[in-house]
Amino acid sequence: MGKIVMNKIQLGKQLCLFFRRINFTIAVVLLLVPANSTTVHALENMFQVGVLYWSMNIPGQVAMRKGLEEEAAKINRQADSVAGLQGVNLLVRVAGDGDKGIELQMQQMYDLVKQKPDILIVQPTDNAALAGPLMAANRAKIPVVTYDQYISGGKIASYLTSDNYQAGYLNGEYVAAYFQGKKTLNIILVDYPHVSSTVERVDGFFDALQENGQSYLIIKTYEAVEPVGGRRAGKMIILDFPQIGSVDVVFTVNDGGGLSVVDVLAEAGRDEIFIATSDGDPVSITNIQNQRLTRIDSAQFCGPLGAETMKTAYSILCGEKVASQILVPVFPVTRETIDMFPGWQGPIPKQFKKPWPTKNPYWDGRLKNKRISGNER
Repeated sequence: MGKIVMNKIQLGKQLCLFFRRINFTIAVVLLLVPANSTTVHALENMFQVGVLYWSMNIPGQVAMRKGLEEEAAKINRQADSVAGLQGVNLLVRVAGDGDKGIELQMQQMYDLVKQKPDILIVQPTDNAALAGPLMAANRAKIPVVTYDQYISGGKIASYLTSDNYQAGYLNGEYVAAYFQGKKTLNIILVDYPHVSSTVERVDGFFDALQENGQSYLIIKTYEAVEPVGGRRAGKMIILDFPQIGSVDVVFTVNDGGGLSVVDVLAEAGRDEIFIATSDGDPVSITNIQNQRLTRIDSAQFCGPLGAETMKTAYSILCGEKVASQILVPVFPVTRETIDMFPGWQGPIPKQFKKPWPTKNPYWDGRLKNKRISGNER
């Protein structure tokens, strides 16, 4: 009986590779069978995919989940139409915010490893905390794909994320273009140093200021990545810097916390502050349109990021080689470019020339693939 099951799995992988290498439409015509999801999608004939999400309170992450699950549904529709082609069954877990979310995700990942799925997809709550569960997955020979953040320690089959360094850099160069080096800027940083994406955004932001000749002074740093923390940070800014003109720029590492910072500052009448942020939340885009503090938002393509993650995991399940890191571009939404931004779900626009002075005049919308590795199972 064990040999029969193994043969089905191997057949599924061979079919998977076959249909991904030829025109899928022609293949469906040749091998189309009556769509019977109960028969075709029997769990023993599906790849078991553990999916660990971070938060459902951060809108960008919700959009990433939507893109991932829509791609999984597309894979299953294809599997419904072709005899022997394996679909995917998602084993979903949501961690939540803060320290409790980090602790819960560690346990969730250990629990999923014990279930021995074919692959794990993880949106980490913390870069370091999941090292133990990752190494447990490595010992169990379960490939792990991470997206949005990576995990420090252990082996990852592929890591997909928005180009977060690009996000910070776009913010920094736009700030430099606006102030043109006429003064040393008093900058407040609203940070969240626990995950790679925000660290990379901060690095890109300050590198861009330096490379474009803009001097600055970080007058204070606060921590926030979601609405409650953002409102708390906003109130502290008002208390710590009550004088109009004492703050030139507030750089928030994401819209999850940054939007609340904007609300607090706007309510206090601090319209003189230049806000730079990242993510591309629709509310933040509206703030730019209405000139409500926010001047630039380096927007993610959340749906395409989620979809690319699911595609990459499925490629690994099919025995294909994948890039060890895939970067999805971000888009600089400003008053000058707002009409070119299609929203979180894409599609990703083509290259264009930035309408502000910079050392890097063209925006590049291509995916960036780094070092190629094989299936790590």
